[in-house]
Amino acid sequence: MAKRTSGCFLLCLLFSGQVIQILSITIGINYGQIANNLPSPNRVASLLRSLNISRVKLYDADQNVLSAFINTDIEFVIGIGNENVSTMTDPAKALGWLQQHVLPHLPFTKITCITVGNEIFKGNDTVLMANLLPAMQSVYRGLVSLGLDKKVNVTSAHSLDMLGNSYPPSAGSFKQDLAVYIQPILSFHSMTKSPFLINAYPYFAYKENAGTVSLDYVLFEPNAGVTDALTNLNYDNMLYAQIDAVYAAVRAWGYPDIEVRISETGWPSRGDSEEIGATPENAAKYNGNLLQRIAMKQGTPMNPYVPVDVYVFALFNEDLKPGPTSERNYGLFYPDGTPVYNIGLHGYLPPMLSSSFKMVPALSTLGIAIVILLLA
Repeated sequence: MAKRTSGCFLLCLLFSGQVIQILSITIGINYGQIANNLPSPNRVASLLRSLNISRVKLYDADQNVLSAFINTDIEFVIGIGNENVSTMTDPAKALGWLQQHVLPHLPFTKITCITVGNEIFKGNDTVLMANLLPAMQSVYRGLVSLGLDKKVNVTSAHSLDMLGNSYPPSAGSFKQDLAVYIQPILSFHSMTKSPFLINAYPYFAYKENAGTVSLDYVLFEPNAGVTDALTNLNYDNMLYAQIDAVYAAVRAWGYPDIEVRISETGWPSRGDSEEIGATPENAAKYNGNLLQRIAMKQGTPMNPYVPVDVYVFALFNEDLKPGPTSERNYGLFYPDGTPVYNIGLHGYLPPMLSSSFKMVPALSTLGIAIVILLLA
């Protein structure tokens, strides 16, 4: 595959013997697997390599996925689920988890970040909230003991529900009743130089306030924008306003050195009748316009020289996700590898392996690595 460079990536599609230039971008992608019809990790690895997507975020530490990406130069964020957060408060168990799920894959698969929990402050489980920081600390200490703390970050992904105020962006603030949990977590990020991750979806704000929120504003389409009266900064899209609101909240509690990154953002291509705006056209505009801005290395009005760092949600539509129809339709691709809508991303999903090859007995991680290297 093409090696990672300091510039953008050139996405190409090999079709009918011709190389077609599509788009130059750098993005991350969320690779969820709550489905029964997804291609194998080996085939997904080929698809992502053909797209030159260099960063992938998982919601677990799936051994089959990590083994399939040996020697691909793709960087992984792996996750520890909410159900395992309390277990990770035990330093010995955290170290054991690292020895089982991280060490076997290094350095051949690049793991650069571990998320402990997902959107914990969106719920009401105060025990889980209280366990989050000790779990993050145990995982971090385990990385230190293994000599990996300079290579692998420890963080958590948060919902914007943790904000008490988000408008104007410069007045962004966390909910005061969460201070006892969030302030020490911010101190941890400042000490470990790790990013603060947020899952930001302008779609939800539009769906709930379609009569007052401009569709062009949430889709990055041309519009007059909204001016922050306190800073006189103009925002022409909601995502950047949300990011700066989080920056303002973090800095208000005394942490100007923490970087805010987007661990999830996207737009559904289908929804139920009451899910206003969930259409292929709107999804194409949101993600297509976002990718163009990422390619420009654009920053937010509050941080114009810090390029926005984004993981798009999601790689595939996931047919087993619970909830409204939109939850199963955030994918950029159908499980067969065809784009859900056209934003210039066209890659190659290899055909399924023949049935005779499938009859080969299960291989060890090392065996899988050898097969992948032979097939590369």
